[in-house]
Amino acid sequence: MTRNRAIEKLVAKGESKMIEFKRSTGELREALQTLCAFANGSGGKVVIGVKPSGQIVGQQVSEQTLHEIAAARDRIEPPVDLGVERVDVGDGRQVLVLAIAGTNDAVPCTYDGRPYERVGNTTRRMSQERYGALLLDRAHSRRRWENQVADEITVKDIDRSEVARIIEAARSMGRLVGPVGRSLPDLLDRFGVRRNGQILRAAVVLFGKTFMPDYPQCELRMARFRGLDKTEFLDQRQIRGPAFKLLEEAELFCQRHFPLPGRIEPGKLQRVDRPLIPPGAMREILVNAFIHRDYTIAGGAVSLAIFDDRVEVWSAGRYPTGITAEMLTRAHPSVQRNPLIAEVFYRAGLIEKWGRGTNRVAEMCKAAGVAQPEFTEIGGAAVVTFRTDAGLTRRQLESRPESRPESRPESRPESRLESAGGALESRVVAALKDRALARSELARALGQKGVPGQFKKAVSALLARGIIEYTIPEKPGSRLQKYRLVKPARPQ
Repeated sequence: MTRNRAIEKLVAKGESKMIEFKRSTGELREALQTLCAFANGSGGKVVIGVKPSGQIVGQQVSEQTLHEIAAARDRIEPPVDLGVERVDVGDGRQVLVLAIAGTNDAVPCTYDGRPYERVGNTTRRMSQERYGALLLDRAHSRRRWENQVADEITVKDIDRSEVARIIEAARSMGRLVGPVGRSLPDLLDRFGVRRNGQILRAAVVLFGKTFMPDYPQCELRMARFRGLDKTEFLDQRQIRGPAFKLLEEAELFCQRHFPLPGRIEPGKLQRVDRPLIPPGAMREILVNAFIHRDYTIAGGAVSLAIFDDRVEVWSAGRYPTGITAEMLTRAHPSVQRNPLIAEVFYRAGLIEKWGRGTNRVAEMCKAAGVAQPEFTEIGGAAVVTFRTDAGLTRRQLESRPESRPESRPESRPESRLESAGGALESRVVAALKDRALARSELARALGQKGVPGQFKKAVSALLARGIIEYTIPEKPGSRLQKYRLVKPARPQ
């Protein structure tokens, strides 16, 4: 292997910085400041003995050199693991590759008592505000808002029917096996939101009945604005409730205010509707907003704003440490700010655990011929923006060239599968519009013979999202059980 190839292999993954090391000019200090910044981010490597232009010059590496590096490393607090690789480049000279991992429980790190961060390709002193936020994140990894006891809450303040609904959804997804008990405390224990007989704050977020005055942050704000700014409201709602019900309300608000372009395809009697934003993509972003938001911000909320040219979803709090807006459309680690809340959403079948949610959103948008969303941070909030034509009428949308059958991507297998699942769910909702139906009655209304798997999956998905509900929620297995549409919650 050539010396160039050996160095390239060592720095192939992660960010790296090249330094031509000269003891008299302070490059070692610069190298350790950069390593400190890498430790406070996603990790990286400093290559000593290579000019920024890429020219390999190397240096003579003695025991004294290694001792100086070790001594400098000890000035990083808290202590970190620093990998050192040596590559021979000829003439008795070597290149050193110093590697450090990032995003660990030690963050934030300091060098000589000062914190550093990477911004683009540069290393700079971290702001006091950012440093303070990272200190809180370090404490949060062990003592989080969601896993603290809700002292003022008893089982009387928990919505039993909501717990039963999510239990049934988790069972239908195969993510809750074995006995779970019948009492409400047992059910909360199974979800991990009760500890030592005490209800945790996560239980309030997921299953609470009363939110004022102690839990004002369990709020959803929705608005449809006229035009491109917030000057004039066409519709607005502010609701407090358990997270799954808020998710349902957000989806209903989108259905109410998104134009639904459609067309007649050759050989089909019914018109084919195409949502403005793929429902799965919109749901994924809304779910992320509820499970990743910062619940320590008492005045915070999840906000849904619909303008003529865009749809914005705001979530209180910055992106989790180690995650940047730019990372969300490519491979990135799964960092959960509220793992207890996220675990219940996972069991209900609304998320996965692999950090691919935002990647799946981009894939769904691409398959539907829609621009992928933009991820940003504004004023301490995480913001996702879909660029759409929400202000156009149905007729205007249908007249666009991209609405013609030959220009749409529905012929792709993945699009047909997504459309098929959405169509069956829509038929279930339509069948329940006027009255409640038992499972067998609902299956017959849809022309199903028996109760096939796809039908069960559609019903379970609608239950999990709170679009339909049981008529006897406290007894999910009752022979008298029926399904009905959920009535929109009233603002508190």
